[in-house]
Amino acid sequence: MRINGIQGVNQAYKPNKAQKAYGSSSVAAGKDTLALSDFAKELSVAKGAVSKTPDIRQAKVNEIKQQMEAGTYNITASQVADKIIEQL
Repeated sequence: MRINGIQGVNQAYKPNKAQKAYGSSSVAAGKDTLALSDFAKELSVAKGAVSKTPDIRQAKVNEIKQQMEAGTYNITASQVADKIIEQL
């Protein structure tokens, strides 16, 4: 099998010469600035509040633990099923 046109393939691997832009003197010499929207600021505050909130509500865990030890914590199977469906 013979492949013709290999010169075109070789040109794909040659480095491209950068072209210099002449006559472009309108480059502004200034400082970069950053402006955040109000939504971004609110999102940052909310993210900080969430990161400070513990993953486990220890007071709730202790309350349920006390009820279980006292034998007063009664949950029906339908209540469990309802909560599972709510999570989905």
